[in-house]
Amino acid sequence: MENESRTKSSIKNIIFSFGYQILVLILGFVNRTIFINILGVNYLGISGLFSDILNMLSLADLGFSVALTYSMYKPLAEHDYKRLAGLTNLYKKVYRIIAIAVTIIGLSLIPFLKYLVHLSRPIPNLQLYYILFLANTVASYLVVYKTSILTADQKDYVLSKYRGIFSFFQTLFMTLFLWLTHNYTVYLCVQVFFTYAVNFYCSHVAEKEYPFIKEKVELPFSEVKEIFKNLYSVFLYKISGVLLNATDNTLISILVNTSMVGYYSNYSMIITNVTNLINTLFYSLTASLGNLVVKEKAERRYHVFQMIQSVSVILSTICICGFTFLIQDFIRLWLGSKFVLDYSILIAIILNFYLSIILLPVWVYREATGLYQQTKYIMVITAILNLALSIWWGNLWGVAGIIFASVVARVTTYVWFEPVLLFKEYFNLSSWVYFRGILKSIIFTLALMTAEALSINRFVPHTWIQFLIKALGVGIMTVFLVLLFYAESPGLRIIIDKFKKERERI
Repeated sequence: MENESRTKSSIKNIIFSFGYQILVLILGFVNRTIFINILGVNYLGISGLFSDILNMLSLADLGFSVALTYSMYKPLAEHDYKRLAGLTNLYKKVYRIIAIAVTIIGLSLIPFLKYLVHLSRPIPNLQLYYILFLANTVASYLVVYKTSILTADQKDYVLSKYRGIFSFFQTLFMTLFLWLTHNYTVYLCVQVFFTYAVNFYCSHVAEKEYPFIKEKVELPFSEVKEIFKNLYSVFLYKISGVLLNATDNTLISILVNTSMVGYYSNYSMIITNVTNLINTLFYSLTASLGNLVVKEKAERRYHVFQMIQSVSVILSTICICGFTFLIQDFIRLWLGSKFVLDYSILIAIILNFYLSIILLPVWVYREATGLYQQTKYIMVITAILNLALSIWWGNLWGVAGIIFASVVARVTTYVWFEPVLLFKEYFNLSSWVYFRGILKSIIFTLALMTAEALSINRFVPHTWIQFLIKALGVGIMTVFLVLLFYAESPGLRIIIDKFKKERERI
């Protein structure tokens, strides 16, 4: 009965979150097209740069959002409402301090903007635009302590539903006002308004669903001390993740130019949205896995991991082939040939994307198990290595060097370290079975890409109809061969058996 409940919660989270991401993806393309046509690539570069800077400011979070969700798994499973109220009250105080800190630090960076922005033609009101980006960032810190309980209780689909609705109207009004006024300030003001609106509405939903979180319960000092002690590991992960993932646009702006951030952001927007779609599929399982880890033994944990890993290798191969053979054609037809980046940059982007998808099963288990204490320093090493290589290779090879640095930093550190630790600590198995599967997947993916490069990729589409025909050809060939190759894999067999049982039950 418990397993069935976890399955249903996971399916709901996946469906609603997936729908939300699809909506964001479609609206994002419409908005981006109008944005470029009206404001141009320089404003696009500014948007990417400021987003990177404020992602780095999210270090002030110190990893509290992850720690908050993780700390709620056990009291939710035990229906300990008093402790849940105490946790919510604690994090309310913490996040108010964080909101103030982010605002102060963000404002103190204004004098340094001139050293980060490099444009052939200066943009007016740069400081005002930055302040509006900052206001948009601060919004999330005001109510996240309330909505985290929905995530921890396997009800992320509730948040996805309302975020999807607000996202639709946000993009609609941002695009409409931009088209009517051609004014970037108005565009950003609309964004800030809707960001605050969705955050406060979702907090209202959380209070209605869990009224006890409004109770003024104080946790014992010993428990608070233990939470902050464990937070050190999460913070190291947080700072490492930011230095690894949120510095590319800043380095491109400094080492190359800010306009190039705009060109690169078209690719990163597509990659990020597809990554978010896939992340939704996996991270929607996190709360269910947290419940699983608390209640089940190693054999059952590995059983579920096999299913997730099968989905990961299948999706990674399909997406890699799709991006490699379609994204250049898509950008050329969508925005024009001048927006198409060099193939060396594309290869670096795709390698980074592959690593982010193939490791998702390990990462969602890391989130669910709280496996930060043992892996915190490897992430610090990854971040430092990435930053050093990015500066070195960015000066030598530009954008491609900056992105390739992330690939090398990842492969030489946590790509091998985290699976070893997970299998040892939570599955009581050798990690060789995992790496053997990954190696098999890489060899198959390379062979498939070679076959498609020699066949379908010879066709260069000049219209959207021709592009759709090529995309259909790439999709059918890739999906057919991938499913044929993985048909007998243990994880896929488990998934098929589970669906058969669910169908028989219906």
